[in-house]
Amino acid sequence: MPELLMTDSQTGDGADVAANLSEIHNKIITASKRVDRQSDEVTLVAVSKIQPVAKIEAALAAGHRVFGENRIQEAQSKWPALKTLYPDVTLHLIGPLQTNKAKDAVALFDVIETLDRPKLAEVLKREMDRQDLHRPCYIQVNTGEEPQKAGIAPADVDAFIVKCRDDIGLNIAGLMCIPPADEEAALHFALLRDIARRNGLASLSMGMSGDFEVAVELGATHVRVGTAIFGAREHG
Repeated sequence: MPELLMTDSQTGDGADVAANLSEIHNKIITASKRVDRQSDEVTLVAVSKIQPVAKIEAALAAGHRVFGENRIQEAQSKWPALKTLYPDVTLHLIGPLQTNKAKDAVALFDVIETLDRPKLAEVLKREMDRQDLHRPCYIQVNTGEEPQKAGIAPADVDAFIVKCRDDIGLNIAGLMCIPPADEEAALHFALLRDIARRNGLASLSMGMSGDFEVAVELGATHVRVGTAIFGAREHG
């Protein structure tokens, strides 16, 4: 069995991580009640990028099983061993994906949240067929149309969904967005929800540490929370 860094989940950082997870789950329950949703409709994706394995192990010890990573190389250094110990983990790729990393992404990640261009869709489909691992994908929507940010422009999303789902044959499970930092997140969450509804997509990955409760109220099925669980990142 692979060796991992050890942590005492009952003391220090481990206790903090467990308490933070509990607090966030309670906030999800409260936000869900405000809009007559069932809290079990919302999945908490614990964003463990640039976090030490000890803190991830603390979350695993507390029973959490859904995690998100931004960088493939970093995830490869942590998650194969952890997934051997915890085979029920679901790992989401929530960072940009280059086509030359599609092979590694399909092999390691259970969900790809950052599909944002036709070439990547085609490469992912070939890799999924080759590996016989047909991962659900989310299309990243650049709701703020920010030039520095990845994602499909809102006006182009409908056609891109059809291309990915019907022409290429990917399993398009839902949509993902990262609202502009200086704008009201609720407007972007509502836009993403409306695009998903008209395209018959059930899953919405939206909301992070500072705005996940608003996202829940506006229909998020997945919220991506990092610092509110693990604390400030140590570097990077």
